[in-house]
Amino acid sequence: MAKPLARASNLIGIYRQLKPFILPYRTMILGTLLLTFLGALAAQVNPLVLKYTVDEVSKLTQLPHPMQEGVHILVAISAILLLKEIANIFINFGQKFYGEKIRINVSSQLAQAAIDKILTYRIAYFSDENHGSGKLQVRIDRGIESLTKLVQNFFIDILPLFSNALIALVIMYMQNVYVGLLSTVVVPLYFWVSSAQASKLLGVRRQLRNQREQKTSGLLNLINSISVIKSFVREKFEGKKQYDLQMQLMESQLFTRKTNFFYDGLKSFIEQIGVVLIILLTVYLVLDQQMTIGAIMLHIMLFNNVSAPIRQLHRIYDDMNDAMIYAEGYFEILDADDEKEPTGSYITTDLKGHFELKNVDFSYPNGTKAQKNVNMTIANGKTTALVGLSGAGKSTVINLLCKFYAPDSGKVLLDGRDLQEYDTDFLRNHIGLVLQKNHIFQGSIEENIRYGNMDASISEIEAAARQAYLHEQILELPNGYSHDATQLSGGQQQRIAIARLFLKNPPVILLDEPTASLDAIATEQIKNSLDAIKKGRTVVIISHSLSQILDSDQIYVMKKGEVVEHGTHDQLMQQNGTYREIFDASARSLNLDKLVDSYRN
Repeated sequence: MAKPLARASNLIGIYRQLKPFILPYRTMILGTLLLTFLGALAAQVNPLVLKYTVDEVSKLTQLPHPMQEGVHILVAISAILLLKEIANIFINFGQKFYGEKIRINVSSQLAQAAIDKILTYRIAYFSDENHGSGKLQVRIDRGIESLTKLVQNFFIDILPLFSNALIALVIMYMQNVYVGLLSTVVVPLYFWVSSAQASKLLGVRRQLRNQREQKTSGLLNLINSISVIKSFVREKFEGKKQYDLQMQLMESQLFTRKTNFFYDGLKSFIEQIGVVLIILLTVYLVLDQQMTIGAIMLHIMLFNNVSAPIRQLHRIYDDMNDAMIYAEGYFEILDADDEKEPTGSYITTDLKGHFELKNVDFSYPNGTKAQKNVNMTIANGKTTALVGLSGAGKSTVINLLCKFYAPDSGKVLLDGRDLQEYDTDFLRNHIGLVLQKNHIFQGSIEENIRYGNMDASISEIEAAARQAYLHEQILELPNGYSHDATQLSGGQQQRIAIARLFLKNPPVILLDEPTASLDAIATEQIKNSLDAIKKGRTVVIISHSLSQILDSDQIYVMKKGEVVEHGTHDQLMQQNGTYREIFDASARSLNLDKLVDSYRN
């Protein structure tokens, strides 16, 4: 990760990183540069015309009839200035329009590049505490915003201003070397102050970035946890946490503003000193008859063109430093090539679905040991249940079978071949996964079910919904299958996930508490549907529901990341071990004795 940070920590590094995004628009850029040059030349017309006007008017005032002699001068001046302003309209429009077009296009490419990259990263990347959704969102949003603002500043602000300043400075040297030298001395002094300002704020800007990330993450977590917060009456506690974060952010912002105000005042003082020195020097040269009165006005206006970038420099410099700070976070995401999801190349037309875990050890990125020397056989065409208390490592087995993670040691085999050798897309296209809590995308019910098969027809979608016992409920909604899926209950959303499974119709099915959010009647309905789809497929099921594991062909009992027992239900019951302990506890929690007595009566 250090390499991207080093490359993005200065303007040259940022340019190298931005180059691939800017190059496609090089023709537009060249056109913008040409317009910038023409605009810089046009900006010098007023000072030159003013000098000519003042000098000619001074001469005309010595004549007996100055008005008669001066009409042609007024006409010429008016014509020149009018033509210049008309040309400026087109130059400024073209320059700003194409500059903005470049910015918007680059912004779109940067946003899409981040999305495309993130989609290629392995799940472990998102499990890292430094890559939480709020933090990633801030880094991407602020990174793109600051980088595109840098592009905009360059083509709309910096380039025109500095082109104007450079041409104005050249004209000043041509008119008088001493005045040109004086103007030149002021500029580096101003840049030195700006550099000192940036150095003082460098650490604070990074701190501001981290504080904004924490604030955004905290706010997202607060919203997602609102029901828990209210149930425990912790509004004041959570409010205080957010308040403390806001105060820290405010202190950093105030320090930034205070520093900027001080240095901006110092830069303004330097600029005004430059104006005063130009006036004094040009007046002296006029009195010494080395230049005309009109030259005073010329040099003051030219110095105004030279100092124009200086007046804007504090804002541009702030944007540049923001770009350097936030570019670090953005390009850190973009350049995390070591986080790309690994894939093999093996594809087969005869996937049976026979899994084997051999001496598997695995720890999550946060260091949690989840698997310890796990050995397991998941026979193809059979149903295998994973049983154990929470944290036993059951869901980790499913994560390994999906290649969401790779084992630290040992092997996971599929049909006798190492799972890492399989093409990842091929593998997952042949696996149906239903989790305890499934994500529902923003959109209609139809769109969410179609996620199981993007080419499915509406009749196929309806058939899948029927299998998930959701079709009748959908028809009762105001908009039917066009209804917003995020507005459904938790149980209905779980049925959407199961409908996706039916629509996908894969040879391997992994079920992690598939009916956890459903009521008893719905659970029975879904169990019947799942029993039908299980036939002839490899099924791995995690469930605390006894009815879903009793008829499994093989049951593995896990405890603290290890397999402690395995066999059929009857075999495990006879062992009087951990499985019997879990089964008896489940029976007691369901009050089975009373249920049986009630059923008999």
